[in-house]
Amino acid sequence: MPHDRLPPAESADADFRRHARRLRLDTLVRLRWLAVIGQTTAVAAVHFGLRFPLPFALCFVVIAASVLLNLALRIQYPASTRLNENAATLLLAFDILQLAALLYLTGGLQNPFSLLFLAPVLISATALSPERTLALGMLAVGAASLLVLPYHRPLPWRPGETLEFPFLYVTGVWTAILLGVAFTGIYAWRVAEEARQLAQALAATEIVLAREQHLSQLDGLAAAAAHELGTPLATIALVVKELGRELPREGPVAEDLALLREQVERCRGILAKLTSLGEDQEGFLETITVSHLVEEIVGPDRPLEVAVEVIRAGDGPEPKCRRSPGVVHGLDNLVDNAIDFAAGKVTVEARWTRDQVFIEIRDDGPGFAPEVLLRVGEPYVTTRGGDRREREGGGGLGLGLFIAKTLIERSGAQIAFGNAEPPASGALVRIVWPRTAFERGTERSSDAAPGPAPLTPG
Repeated sequence: MPHDRLPPAESADADFRRHARRLRLDTLVRLRWLAVIGQTTAVAAVHFGLRFPLPFALCFVVIAASVLLNLALRIQYPASTRLNENAATLLLAFDILQLAALLYLTGGLQNPFSLLFLAPVLISATALSPERTLALGMLAVGAASLLVLPYHRPLPWRPGETLEFPFLYVTGVWTAILLGVAFTGIYAWRVAEEARQLAQALAATEIVLAREQHLSQLDGLAAAAAHELGTPLATIALVVKELGRELPREGPVAEDLALLREQVERCRGILAKLTSLGEDQEGFLETITVSHLVEEIVGPDRPLEVAVEVIRAGDGPEPKCRRSPGVVHGLDNLVDNAIDFAAGKVTVEARWTRDQVFIEIRDDGPGFAPEVLLRVGEPYVTTRGGDRREREGGGGLGLGLFIAKTLIERSGAQIAFGNAEPPASGALVRIVWPRTAFERGTERSSDAAPGPAPLTPG
């Protein structure tokens, strides 16, 4: 069944995405201050605490370069500045080269702090594009490769003694850095990308829900506007009536007054219609049975070439609910998806018991692919490729099912995706509400008008 119909709110904007993942200058500056404090403490502890000989002045010149860069950035730019990829890449590349220079003065890869080559690559993986992360990873590995050579300064050690590690050991450290850069870079990028996708998908869901709620409130707004316009319109009608008494009954002015009276009556008729919309919204149209809910969803799809069958059955009185724009949109999305993937028929079944309400949507299409079924309902998981709209040139970004699932689950329901048992074929979506959650608020609304309760988050 079509599994990712996208509403207009999901027109993903590449520029916004790139801006959302930009690093804040303040973040890099604070991390560099932390590195400066750590490097200064380590160099001072080795020189003054352990009294190991090392090029102390040169080490502090290298550390001072980071200090000067931070001060220049603080003076030149506001802390809230978001860096573009070029600027962020250059700053992280500086951190890699500064660390390489410090390690060159203090033993190369024999220095246990050589592991810190991973830090800039890790930061890049969480905020920059994979291409920039790959470039920084190669820079880190290249710098580490140079430090394998024996041309670096010796590792600080006790005066009169020289500590030399076997070349095989140093090569092992280099290999660990190489693998660490690759693994942590890929892992951090994947975790950060999933978090970004989820945040963007939730934002799209909120936009869709806000749009649906806005549409559902238009009738009430129209009624309120009609009520407010009623008073000035009555005043106009009264003035026209008084003018008709005082002015001649024949002539151009009388014709104009007749036209004005006609238009006033026309406005009254329009306002009466708008007022009735608001009354419907507060009355029986606000609460519907589960059968009416299903019929509202499938009704617009009946003229299509795919047959839509509705089955209704249950124990006891039929449950009612308040019309929820989010639930209506979610169910409509699932039915539309089923129609897109169906071979010839879609079945929507509504059942209820004393404790639960079920809606099941089935199609006779190919069903979910096994690899998709494991992640269906997650953001940016798309099954497009064989459905009717794809063949006509359409396509999806994989947010439709996520939005539908999120909106329906907010009403207190549980939703499950699966495939029909062989020999049958097709996809199956099953939604289950506790009856108390489905009917929540019906008692309150039945005092004002006959009907049920809202599908609100459970």
